[in-house]
Amino acid sequence: MAMTSSQVLYPYHLSPAMSEAHAAVSASGLCAVSVLCCLTLACSYVGSLYVWKSELSRDHPAVIKRRFTSVLVVSCLSPLFLWVWKELTGFKTEAAILSLMGFRLDGMFTATLLPLLLTMILFLGPLVQLSLDCPWGFLDGLKVAFDPRFWMLCFTDMRWLRNQVIAPLTEELVFRACMLPMLVPCTSPGTAIFTCPLFFGIAHFHHVIEQLRFRQGTVLSIFLSAAFQFSYTAVFGAYTAFIFIRTGHFIGPVLCHSFCNYIGFPAIFTALDHPQRATIVFFYVLGVVLFFLLLYPMTDPILYGDIPICSLLDKRSTDHCSLCL
Repeated sequence: MAMTSSQVLYPYHLSPAMSEAHAAVSASGLCAVSVLCCLTLACSYVGSLYVWKSELSRDHPAVIKRRFTSVLVVSCLSPLFLWVWKELTGFKTEAAILSLMGFRLDGMFTATLLPLLLTMILFLGPLVQLSLDCPWGFLDGLKVAFDPRFWMLCFTDMRWLRNQVIAPLTEELVFRACMLPMLVPCTSPGTAIFTCPLFFGIAHFHHVIEQLRFRQGTVLSIFLSAAFQFSYTAVFGAYTAFIFIRTGHFIGPVLCHSFCNYIGFPAIFTALDHPQRATIVFFYVLGVVLFFLLLYPMTDPILYGDIPICSLLDKRSTDHCSLCL
């Protein structure tokens, strides 16, 4: 991958010794610019949440509305970071910036359906648990789902709108669609999948500030909660990064993010104390097994058209062969 970067930044003929030296310099320079752009973008996103001075908690509707404005502005400006990265590095690619960010029509139907279905399979246990505890019947649930008044209530609920729409949309745009194209050329798709979520996980540490400020627990419990949240969000971020790179679409990670926000972290201990524990545990295990069996087949790039990320890879590399052929 280093040679690929050097070929982009130093296209002139050099002796073998000079070529290796320039390759090392250009590769390190490319990665330095990529990491700096990603770090600046992450700080801009989190920093935008605190431009408003308020004594209210983060769940107050007034605070949520103000933060909507901030993160939407940063999200709209985030493609500029990708453009600046291209200008600073001189990286040449045949794909348009919006295409690199996953905004394209080719393979849209499968990109909308299959990643979400795969995520629902992973959460099969929690879904069965919810259905067993739900007081509604199946037909009652369908009536509610198709009732416009239900959706009107949802879209006027600021917390619901934040968790199910704005957060998934803006976080996937900033932390996946913009960062991954910058990280892939200096590392590899596999490394980028596990590097990108670190920015995402660290960005969630800002919740510690408000929890300490409003004394929502002891210092130890707050930091333990933050450490757990960092681990969970990092794993989840790696998953949506995997979906983004394998499908080349923005829509799949957004829908998976929204779904996971709705379900939350699986209530494993509650499941173990449930009256129908055996049934629930069976579906927990079945969901995990099916998820790993279907992970690669349901995200096979052949189902999603030409993957834009392929234009960032050396056509002779194993990454290009495994992802793009």
